[in-house]
Amino acid sequence: MTLSVPPPPHAEDRLALAALRARGYHVHDIQEIARDQRPFAVRVAARERVLAPGVRLQEESVELGGGDFANVHTLRVARSAARVEVESDPVGFALRDRCGADAVAAVSGSFSFISDEPDHQPAEPCLDFCSRQGETVSLPTVTKPAFLVHRGRPSLRTLPAVGTLVLGRAVREWIGSKETAAPASLRRGALAVFGAANCTIRYADDALTGFTRFVERTENVTPRDAGVVDAVVQRVARDAHVIRSVHPGGGASLFSGSYVLRAAAAHARPLAVGTEVRVTGIAGLATEHLGSGISIGPSAADAAFGDVAAYDASLGTSPFRPVRYARTLLWPEGRTLCFRVVDGAPLTDSFRGMTPVEVVRDLERSGVDPRTAHHLDGGQSSKIAFRREGEHEVVGNLHYLQWPGAGERRFRWRGIEGRRLHSAFVVRTHAAPPPGGRHERRTCDG
Repeated sequence: MTLSVPPPPHAEDRLALAALRARGYHVHDIQEIARDQRPFAVRVAARERVLAPGVRLQEESVELGGGDFANVHTLRVARSAARVEVESDPVGFALRDRCGADAVAAVSGSFSFISDEPDHQPAEPCLDFCSRQGETVSLPTVTKPAFLVHRGRPSLRTLPAVGTLVLGRAVREWIGSKETAAPASLRRGALAVFGAANCTIRYADDALTGFTRFVERTENVTPRDAGVVDAVVQRVARDAHVIRSVHPGGGASLFSGSYVLRAAAAHARPLAVGTEVRVTGIAGLATEHLGSGISIGPSAADAAFGDVAAYDASLGTSPFRPVRYARTLLWPEGRTLCFRVVDGAPLTDSFRGMTPVEVVRDLERSGVDPRTAHHLDGGQSSKIAFRREGEHEVVGNLHYLQWPGAGERRFRWRGIEGRRLHSAFVVRTHAAPPPGGRHERRTCDG
């Protein structure tokens, strides 16, 4: 009888296995991680690391009962010693790459569009509001909390989806298309805003990965209405947005520009191809004073009690269901900003993260009011990258695999790089030079 001998691991897999074992994860087959992630169910030892003056990373294992647990990594940033900014990129990036010579740490950002169709992606994947290096590139479709750097100072606040813009030479009001007041505002001459946050993520079974996410292209347009005109606004250069196409009766692609402006037909004369669009205000804030910012998730309290109406089909399956997931959270603590990654691997028996209710209990255990803490993008995006003594390290989602591409069957371990992100919170000490941009980056002292 001849026993079959399994083929040797792929060269890339051998390197991945060595990297995992060096970190204490006894994985025997990279491809097996797609079916069994129990080797990652390892409790971390409680410790605190000082990454820079005023920047600390605390790690501990939290017991959830019945032998279940989660590893919790908390990054604390004193605003007197460091500044936190939002960086975003429609192309995407690895979180670790944001920890360059001038950054001490980075945390995975907020919710962005995600599907498994590389050839059908939005021009602006950050859902709802996004300010990138002082330029407003995406507008909110509904009232949500947001993290803003306004006049050099970071803050968390509820951001109503209303504001002003200049259309050619005319000043117009705009309102998010999901706001209940949008239809009445449209009749009075306001413009309604649509974007990738209006799309619907769908799911299909997949023999190799279990499921695949996609957007039905024929449905991925603004609602049709004979009484309206839609205009797709595209970013063509720094601080330059113009109308690239006009669609009487609606039906404009949600993915073809930065956002879509809708006018009632009676007020649509200024909507013409080539007209410049300049956003001047959001919820009473002058956009010229916004250094960076992004819409974020609901408070931990709202998520635990199901008050998540603003978070919908554009996320696909709701991340706020009573299911254990890896989570990322943000909250202010006096003059300190705190980020927390609750780590877990879904294909384990005892180490899958926390439910929204368990998140509330964990925050309360830490003395944090769950009404002040907000969810960021969780699941397999949850990660903290940091630089210490010249070395780059990461915590969270060390099990992460990149799915096979078209015509492939091999998964690739990407535990260090992580999922490709479109936004991140980057921590820089005040001694580091600020990045380029049109606005002065002032010390965040309030």
